[in-house]
Amino acid sequence: MPHFTLQIGPQGPLLDAFASVSEPRRVALQASKLPVPNTVQIRALVDTGASGTCIDPSILSSLGLTPTGSVRVNTPSTGGIPYTAAQYDIAVIVPSANPSHPALMLPSVPVIASELLQLQGFHALIGRDVLSRCVLHYNGTMRLFTLAY
Repeated sequence: MPHFTLQIGPQGPLLDAFASVSEPRRVALQASKLPVPNTVQIRALVDTGASGTCIDPSILSSLGLTPTGSVRVNTPSTGGIPYTAAQYDIAVIVPSANPSHPALMLPSVPVIASELLQLQGFHALIGRDVLSRCVLHYNGTMRLFTLAY
């Protein structure tokens, strides 16, 4: 099973990944002979407390995306009162640390726009929607985390 192990830093379990337009969007753009936006490198926090993956609106804007819908979101900071957030479809690629292992490639992931992420030093939260396709081992005493897929 492909996997990688990274240090847990002061901000938690962070990894480098890439965001791009979803595979269906890429196919539609190419069929219409329209340019496909470049893939964007992102820094992402693995967050088992997030049910869905969240991404900073600046990344979504650089991909030229418009919302595909909206979802009700509860966060600790909203005091149990849900708010409505825009939802987008993107592709997520997490490269493997081992060149002989394939990358974790998710061709279409619904993500929630979240304003505060870039201010915290990362662009995305990898939520349980993505983690449900992986095995996560969090070793706090060794300050390491392993993600297998």
